[in-house]
Parts: sequence; C-alpha cells; structure tokens
Amino acid sequence: MVRPRDNRADGSAPPARSTAAARHTADPAVGPARHLGSARRTPTWLKVFTGVVAVLLVGVIAFGAYWAIRLQGNLTKAPLSAGSIKTEGAVNDSTDRMQILILGSDTRDGKNSQYGTSDDATGYGHSDVMMLMDISADNKRVNVVSFPRDLLVDIPKCKDPKTNKEYPAQTGVMINSAMSEAGIGCAVDTVNKLTGLEIDHFMMADFNAVKELSNAVGGVSVCVSDAVYDPDSKLRLPKGTSTVQGEQALSFVRTRHAFGDGGDLGRIKAQQGFLSALTRKIKDDGTLTNPARMLGIADAITKNLTIDDGLASVPTLLTVGNRLKNIDVGKVAFVATPTVPAETDINRLQLAEPAASQLFAAMRNDVDLTDPTAKPSASPGASATPTPSPTAPAYDKTLQPVTVANGSGVPARTQEIMQAIKGAGFTQVGQLTAPPVAATAVYYGADYADVAGDVAALLGVAPDRVLPAAGVAGVQVYLGSDFANGTPTAAAAAPQLPKDIVNQTAGDTVCQQANPALITR
Repeated sequence: MVRPRDNRADGSAPPARSTAAARHTADPAVGPARHLGSARRTPTWLKVFTGVVAVLLVGVIAFGAYWAIRLQGNLTKAPLSAGSIKTEGAVNDSTDRMQILILGSDTRDGKNSQYGTSDDATGYGHSDVMMLMDISADNKRVNVVSFPRDLLVDIPKCKDPKTNKEYPAQTGVMINSAMSEAGIGCAVDTVNKLTGLEIDHFMMADFNAVKELSNAVGGVSVCVSDAVYDPDSKLRLPKGTSTVQGEQALSFVRTRHAFGDGGDLGRIKAQQGFLSALTRKIKDDGTLTNPARMLGIADAITKNLTIDDGLASVPTLLTVGNRLKNIDVGKVAFVATPTVPAETDINRLQLAEPAASQLFAAMRNDVDLTDPTAKPSASPGASATPTPSPTAPAYDKTLQPVTVANGSGVPARTQEIMQAIKGAGFTQVGQLTAPPVAATAVYYGADYADVAGDVAALLGVAPDRVLPAAGVAGVQVYLGSDFANGTPTAAAAAPQLPKDIVNQTAGDTVCQQANPALITR
C-alpha cells in the first residue's frame, strides 16, 4: 500500500512513530492515536485472570452446546398429519395464535412395561390423555380443552406415514383410538375435524414423563375431599392437601375411579387440577427464570416426548415456552368438552349439543373463555366460521336431511318452521325434542355447509350462527327463544357459550371430590 507523504515545509524527515500509532492515526474509526510508551511485561495476576475468564467462557460454550445436543437428541419426531390437507399457512411460533394438541400415550413398552404388556396398547397405542392448548397471539391467555377418552367421534381416512397403508374413515368410535392405526397425525386430523380448527403442533408424552417431571419440580400439591384408595391405579391419599411425585403423581392423573362418580369426567377434572397446581408451582418457584432448573425440567420432558417435525428443535421449544412464562395464571382456563351419555352405549359419551358446537365456534373465533365479552386478540390463526360460497355447485333439495329442534319454548313453532323449509323444496324434514336455548343456530355436518347456508338464509338466521357440528347428520335448525316469533333477533346474533364452561383456571386451588365408593376411613 502506498502511504501519503509527509510534506514538511523544510523538507526534513518526519519524526519517528511506532507502526501501531500510525495504524491508529490512519483509522478514523478508532480515533486519535494514544501515547504508546515502551513495551512492558504483562503482570502475573492479569495473566491468571485472563486464563480464568478464558476457561469460564469455554466452559459456558461447551455447557450450552452439551445441553443443546443432549436435549435435541432426546426428541422423537412424527408427522403432524395423517393425510389431511392444511389450508392455513404455518404459524410464527413467537407471535401468532397457536394450537398444540397434548397427548398422553398408553404405550407399555420400554420404561412403561411395568404398567401392562404391549398387548394392552395395540399399534401406536391409545391416547390416555387428550388436551388442546390454545395460546392467544398476545400471550395473555391460554385455553386448555380436554376431550374424554370415551367420547364417540368420527375419524377421517388416515394413512400410516411409516407403511403408507391407508385406513378407511370410521364412524362412532372412541376418540382415544384415533392414533392406534395410523399414528399421532390421525389423532390431530380427528380433532381438526371435530372442532373446525387447524392444529399447529402436537406433543405426546408417555407414563414416565409425568413421574420424571413431578420429580424435577420437587412434587406437586393436590387436594382431595376425603381419604381415598384406588386399588387399580394404586393411588392412596389422605383427606386434604398432599404433595405427589413419581409413582403417586402418575397414579393421580391415571386413576379412572378415584374421583367424581368414577367416570372419565372426574378423571379429567383431576388432570386439570394437577396441571393447575403444576403451573402455579413452576411460576411461584421462579423456575421459568432459573436456567439450571429449566434445563433439568427440559431434560425430564424431552426424554419422554414425541413432537411434530415443525416443533422438533430446542430453539423452537424454548420460543414456545418463553411465550408462557408471563401469562397470568387466572387466564389459563381449563375446559372439558360438553358431553352426555351416548345414545348407543351408556358407558360411552357423545357431544352435548348445542353446547359443544358453541364451544368450538367460540374457539374458532378466538374468544376468551374466562371473559367472553373481551375483544379477541389480533391473530392470523384460526378464522371465524366459514360461510358457504355463493358459487357452490347445485344440489338436489329433495335429498338433503334437515331437522328442526325446538328450544324456543313455543311448541307450535316446530310445525311452522318445518312447513317453511318444506315450502322451499326440502322434503326430507324431521323434528327433534330439544332443551330450551336462548339463541337460534343452524348446525351442519360434513359436506353440508352449502345446504345449511341456504336454510339459514331462508329463515333469516345470521351467517355467524351457521356452525359446523360433528354430531349432526345433514342440517339441524335449533330454534331458540329469540325465534319464538318471526326471525331471530339481532340481540342474540352471536352463539352463547354454555354456562360454567370453564372448570377452573390455573389460579384456582380445587379439591377433587372423591368417589364415595373408594373413600377410606
């Protein structure tokens, strides 16, 4: 490089400068050159200090790399879907509304073999727990909706991603069997079909996950109304509050007989109570801001976790976890899907209508279940209930099944509405007995959105009250008290949520009601 000459007036040579000083002067980003004295030896203490800092830095980097590799290696992946076509774009894991299906597997191999033989869980196993976690876009609330394992649903056609074998659609089977043939993606597709949502991710844990997680946090406080012993799950607890971990924690969430009337709904409330207490424990102990404890919990979880490909990286999991750390526990709502005993089998459950459809509609519209009057957060996630396209292909009205369920409180309205529908060319019109409701709605089953839209338009029912319902065959007009005369009133334009739809929030301490048959003295 050619340096600029020093053009002194007397032509004398410029004063000697150190090369270092010249470099600093020539670099305007560094600023004026500092005075550089003669070279000095580096003090011994500085060498020692520098060495210690270097060792610490290397240790931190190695520690971080070790844990990143370890946690990543713990993860097991599986496809999100078993053949359904996703219509929504991928979510931003940091800023978008997000739905995660949480599953508990009943597989009994490896560490889980002590809970039965592999014959007890065929194929991919069954989902012992099924909860849909819905995180709002603004990270201010979470809805957790539980689906009873005995709930009868329709399962769509699914393909096993490992064998490419296709399994036909099924009608009226238990929801916990959705993943048994074609894997976890089929369970995701089934819940999508049931709710009208499009799930973004899933997490499936096995029995061992509950034990290790409860140990990692030092136990979870639970409460029961009376001393109880369940010989099947081996759960034994005194009356009042106890701390459970390991096997006792697993027994608490697995027991099918200890709570309520010994059915699945009592079990769901116990699971929700356990998760509420776990949430409070983690928040109160400052675990989410303690890296060492977080790593221990992360290690316990990831060793027993199967997740979808889009979630299967440690940075992504940390991103999702970071969204939850500041949420008010009073805005974490635990809900059970509304059900009634199934008409075909009193030992099974079916969706309770219209309550179930109202719940799913509220979820699609991003309603805060703890405060339904609150304005939904901005989100590019699940859209509102779709309205039928005006360009939908023509259909034969004489072949479309339409039923009228009269909850208006005016018996004469049944025949009036049936005649109006028949007068429009629909000949397959029937009637159902129905409990009273406030708001009229039109529900429709799969592939009947266009028919439902036409029936709603005929009766003057607003488009936002045309709702998909998994338990409806064809179209069902459910008359409310707003439709006792004329057309539905504008005051009831939005479907109402069932009363007491929220079982509890994570901020509530709830004692589980012991099953009278298992109370000990």
